[in-house]
Amino acid sequence: MAKVDPQQAQTAFAQAQKHWREAIDAHRTAPPDAGFSARLAVLAQAALEEARVCLEADEAGFEWPPHRSANSEPPPELRPGSGRRGPDGLWRRFDLAVGELGRAATGRDLQVVARAYQELGEAAGELASAVEDEDRKSGLLPPLARARAQRRTA
Repeated sequence: MAKVDPQQAQTAFAQAQKHWREAIDAHRTAPPDAGFSARLAVLAQAALEEARVCLEADEAGFEWPPHRSANSEPPPELRPGSGRRGPDGLWRRFDLAVGELGRAATGRDLQVVARAYQELGEAAGELASAVEDEDRKSGLLPPLARARAQRRTA
C-alpha cells in the first residue's frame, strides 16, 4: 500500500468532516417526510467516508482529536421514540452503533473511530433501504417498478 501524504490525509479528513456535519444537519431540521430514506442514505455515505479517511489519517500518523462526549445524541428524527420509520431490529443496531461512535470519539485511536463509523454507515445504509422499501409500499414514494418501466421505454 502506498504511503499516505499527510497533507492529503488532512484535506480528505476535513472534507469528510464537512460531509458528516452536513448529513447530521439535514436530519436536525427535517420534517417527517418522504426524504427520510434519502437522508439516511446520505448519512450512511458520510459515515463510510469518515471510516475511510480515519484509516488513511491513521496510516499517515495522525490521532483522532477527541471532541465529543460519550453521551452525544443524534438529531431528533434519529432518536428512539421519535416515530422513526423502519424495522426495529435495524434501529437497535443503529442505536448501538451511535453509542459506540460516541464512546470511540472520546478517545484518540483512529482505527477504533473508523470501525465505529463503518458500523454506523452500514447500519444507516440498511435502514435507508428498508425505509425506502416501506415508503414505496405505503405510497409515500412512487413504486420502483413504474420508474424502471419508464426507464426501459425511454
